Amino acid sequence: MDASGKSRLETCNELRNKPTLPEKSEGYIQVFLDGGLNQQRMGYVIAVVVAKILNATLVIPYLELNPVWKDSSSFEDYIDVDHFIDVLKDDVTIVKELPEEYAWSSREYYTLAIRDTRIKAAPVHATANWYLENVLPVLQSYGIAAISPFSHRLTFDNLPMDIQHLRCKVNFQALVFVPHIRTLGDALISRLRNPQHSTDEMGSNYLQEVTDADDSKNAGKFVVLHLRFDKDMAAHSACDFGGGKAEKLALAKYRQVIWQGRVLNSQFTDEELRSQGRCPMTPEEVGLLLAALGFDNSTRLYLASHKVYGGGARIATLKQLFPLMEDKKSLTSPFERAQIKGKASLLAALDYYISIHSDIFISASPGNMHNALVGHRTYLNLKTIRPNMALMGQLFLNKTMGVVRV
Repeated sequence: MDASGKSRLETCNELRNKPTLPEKSEGYIQVFLDGGLNQQRMGYVIAVVVAKILNATLVIPYLELNPVWKDSSSFEDYIDVDHFIDVLKDDVTIVKELPEEYAWSSREYYTLAIRDTRIKAAPVHATANWYLENVLPVLQSYGIAAISPFSHRLTFDNLPMDIQHLRCKVNFQALVFVPHIRTLGDALISRLRNPQHSTDEMGSNYLQEVTDADDSKNAGKFVVLHLRFDKDMAAHSACDFGGGKAEKLALAKYRQVIWQGRVLNSQFTDEELRSQGRCPMTPEEVGLLLAALGFDNSTRLYLASHKVYGGGARIATLKQLFPLMEDKKSLTSPFERAQIKGKASLLAALDYYISIHSDIFISASPGNMHNALVGHRTYLNLKTIRPNMALMGQLFLNKTMGVVRV
């Protein structure tokens, strides 16, 4: 709430001029997005804004097959497309697919050769003028422009206020998960707040479960911990996690396979990386931090993460400190898991949804999900804990720390 008692969402809308569509579209904008859910989410926001800057019609973004998560999810699998189009209908024209005359403009078409309609040179944090000078002429000549790569291809600074408000509108109003994810998320939130709901009650009718739950009475609180400690993060960080020579060699090999060794962090020592805050916190380190902050074995903790590097053995200490820790698997039935099995983006969407509705959110590693959730929760005025990674890194480098007994 602001000083007048209005929500930030309402204030954001009031600050904007009434949106208007151009009399004539300059053409169609296609974007090809890679990365995980939250990197793609940023791409959606930028795609809408770029279409607005260019007075163009946006085609629902195409998602690349993720080489790390191996996820083939489409935009429509986890984003409510009809809601997305409807919320933005007065700002930008959005279509689900190209008309027949432009059907040739496919991902395969751009893979085969260099094409005049593909923009490959968009710099990171490009200005609005860059798009007007380099993409608008392509639109005017061909009626279509495909931009790839597209991650982080628009500046945050020096944009007109109406464009900044549009960015806000896309991020916090237009991008809504599909009903299936929201309903399943609500069921898991209900189970976290009302642990008396046993796993025996889980089933296919979780919509009714949420409807019947009386969350206003005896509802408990829960904390979401975003623990990004998967193999991808561990390898890319180039940090030492105590696994010895074998672990170092395995992660170095993984870096070579995925990124052909092009990881800047690998040029630094572990001490340098930790003192600079470039190392993700291990599950053991996170457990120590939470305990130091006053959380104890009565804390209901939801673990939002992909596969933890090292498996169950790696999070055993954290589980011992916080025995009420839950995750997607422990809170869902086999039927429910089957609805999202093998879909990394849907799993991440579920984590995101639960994280937005938690009482406290804490992230153990900076990254796209961290940035997206910190921004979203700040916008909604929710409690978020953001560890100073550089200070934490220096603290855990001190091997002489003793135990302080109170």
